[in-house]
Amino acid sequence: MARVKKPAFVYKGVRPLADIIAVPLSAACRKRGFATLDLVAHWPDIVGPAYAETTAPDQLTWPRRPKGLIDEEEHEPAVLTVRCSGAAAMRLTLEAPQLIERINTFFGYRLVGRLKPLQLPPVKVGPRPRPRLAQLSPEAETKVRTLAAGIADDGLKAAVERLGRAVSGDSRGRR
Repeated sequence: MARVKKPAFVYKGVRPLADIIAVPLSAACRKRGFATLDLVAHWPDIVGPAYAETTAPDQLTWPRRPKGLIDEEEHEPAVLTVRCSGAAAMRLTLEAPQLIERINTFFGYRLVGRLKPLQLPPVKVGPRPRPRLAQLSPEAETKVRTLAAGIADDGLKAAVERLGRAVSGDSRGRR
């Protein structure tokens, strides 16, 4: 009897990006001690605008558990290592009890017991700013317009002109 091979990939329709990327991201977060992405994803909401730009959670260190069953009353909170700039580290140390309370309130249980500042620049998550293009010379501007002049569709013509300006005005020196 011949075995039927199962296809390597089966299309299941459109899926949210969060479902696709959750497995690799959660594995990376577990290496840093985070059980879920919630603390990292909601950090600006938890700490507020005063710390959102200058701090970022780096690692969650859990204490070793004794052997045997642990009751809920015996739960020991983790130590949260926070990346921050030098000035923010001092302020973070002074306001640690308030921040610990905010974090624990967000999660609904005693997750963090102590904050440990780490004076490294926080890693920014988000889109990179667009690079500024160099000014075009009048000759390059006329060349872009003449190359796009033969296009009848106005939307396509404008897009080709923008592309031509971007390629001609590349500030990194590739021309």
